[in-house]
Parts: sequence; structure tokens; C-alpha cells
Amino acid sequence: MRLFIAVNFNAGTKSKLVALRDELRLNSRGGNFTPAENLHLTLEFLGECDVRQADRASVAMDAVNFQPFDLEIDRTGRFKRGDGDIWWAGVVKNEPLIDLQRDLSGRLIAAGFILDKREYSPHITLGRRVITSAAPRRLEPFAQRVSNIELMKSEHIRGKLTYTAIYSKQM
Repeated sequence: MRLFIAVNFNAGTKSKLVALRDELRLNSRGGNFTPAENLHLTLEFLGECDVRQADRASVAMDAVNFQPFDLEIDRTGRFKRGDGDIWWAGVVKNEPLIDLQRDLSGRLIAAGFILDKREYSPHITLGRRVITSAAPRRLEPFAQRVSNIELMKSEHIRGKLTYTAIYSKQM
């Protein structure tokens, strides 16, 4: 199983993200745009895992203690790539989000996971290999309350990349 831990979005937030994605798509000559149902904020990517590792990930999630907090999205941006850029919606770094991600990472490492060492850069991927003349921009900020995190399985079902929540930690 290919796994990651994420914050998923409510219908209101998802519709605003879809509008951003669709605006980008309309102003692009090409790209692979994220389906609405796959829009999420990754907290930690775990990669290929077996059932025991999935169980260890859920135990690590249960040990994380966080209070619900607001997640604010305020800009679009891109990571430059040679074959087209990765475009994203930017999440304002805030202490509760960073604390949650740091605590989760520490518990996953203690459970035996090998994680990416890069500094956490919270973003929501809108599209990959995007070819556009559009420029990153500031947005009228919008927010969502975060009160749970989910262990997600990534798989191809009938040729379509599908993300399925297999465990949820509520606060």
C-alpha cells in the first residue's frame, strides 16, 4: 500500500480549491490537474507500506495530541520543473499546523518510518507538469477548521488515481 497522512477538506474549501484549479487549467496549454476528490494537505508521506506499518502509522497518529485549529489558504505558487511546473495553493504556516506536523513526524520516526528530511512546506497540489504563462498570486484568504487527520491509501483503480481514508484521528 502507498500511504500518506493528510488533512482533507470540507465541501466549501474544496469548491474554492477546485475554482483555483479550474482557473489554472483554463490558462494553461497543458498539465495533469488534481481531481477534486484528491485535493488534500499532506502532513507526511510514508510511501510503500505493509499492513503492520499501516497499523504502526495509526498508533503514531493516535499518540499525537492537537487541538482543532484554523488552516488558511492565501496564495498560489509553483515549483519549477523542466517538464512543466507543479502548481499549488499555499497554506499559511501557523504554529498549530507546524506543531502537529512535527509531533506526527517524530512519532512516525520513533515507529521506524524513514521520512523526507526537507523542511515542511504546507501546500495543496493543483496540478503537475503545468505549462502556463500565469503567475503565482495572492488570494483572498479562506480558511477551514482542522479537527482530524487521516491515513490515506493511494492506488490506481480502473486507471484512475484514487485516495481512500483508511484511518482517522479525531480531536
